[in-house]
Amino acid sequence: MRISTKNDIGLMKKISTPYLLLIPGMGFLFTFFLLPLFNLAQTSTQTPVGGGDTGQYEQTFRFQNYLDAFIENKEQFGRSFLYATIATVLALAIAYPLAYAIAFKGGKLKNLMLVLVVAPFFTSFLLRTIAWKQILGEEGFVVPTLRTFGIISESTTLTSSAFAVVAGMTYNFLPFMTLPLYASIDRIDPRTLEASGDLYANGFTTFRKVTLPLSMPGVVAGTLLTFIPAAGDYVNAAILGSPQTKMLGNVIESRYFKIVDYPTAAALSFTLMAAILILVTVYVRKAGTEELV
Repeated sequence: MRISTKNDIGLMKKISTPYLLLIPGMGFLFTFFLLPLFNLAQTSTQTPVGGGDTGQYEQTFRFQNYLDAFIENKEQFGRSFLYATIATVLALAIAYPLAYAIAFKGGKLKNLMLVLVVAPFFTSFLLRTIAWKQILGEEGFVVPTLRTFGIISESTTLTSSAFAVVAGMTYNFLPFMTLPLYASIDRIDPRTLEASGDLYANGFTTFRKVTLPLSMPGVVAGTLLTFIPAAGDYVNAAILGSPQTKMLGNVIESRYFKIVDYPTAAALSFTLMAAILILVTVYVRKAGTEELV
């Protein structure tokens, strides 16, 4: 019979230490992610007791709830992904030049510019959205300016419109796009850009062949961090939109807190989560950055 030595005990402790360090994190994920997810799953297949007037539900494993919820709210599904896609593209178009300028042209002002990027986070998400309602309202400067140049008519308003919802989403999620882009672009060695110029590549070719491919991890991370919360957002649509611009997040919120239809709300939540997961997986694989998944 082999007797354990001090070296064996030390080796066992060394091997088990990483797993022991995982216990707090795994416990947190189990308590605040897996358990709520399981509860959401079992709620999505329930049916109301007594025709729905009692506010009580029983587990009947009715998976038809998913199909009914999707058919009833397919317009909100499409609108959520459309608005999120537009906001993501706009945020990318704004954030990429900004991140590039901070990384390569910021100089001593680089830290200050980064602080300005994250400065909106010091203000409540709700207050920032309400501010956009004032900016795009009749009392703001945007509408009178556009009317002065004849871009919109006197009867046209920007609030309670799809334009206002997308604008609010683009603004609110812009830092989530800018910071990953900056982190990725800042790691690019300027000598690679100089080498491209030495090989007679113009500025556009250098960007297309060198800068953009090297910054793709930041592009993918930024678009994911923008698209995912934007697709499930309901604050911008509730404050800046109208019933005609309602997104899926607004439907889920109303089913939980107003109509009190928990199975439909849970089914919509699961369907939205599954749709986003599929789209994200396909997007990451097409972008060639599978290591981000």
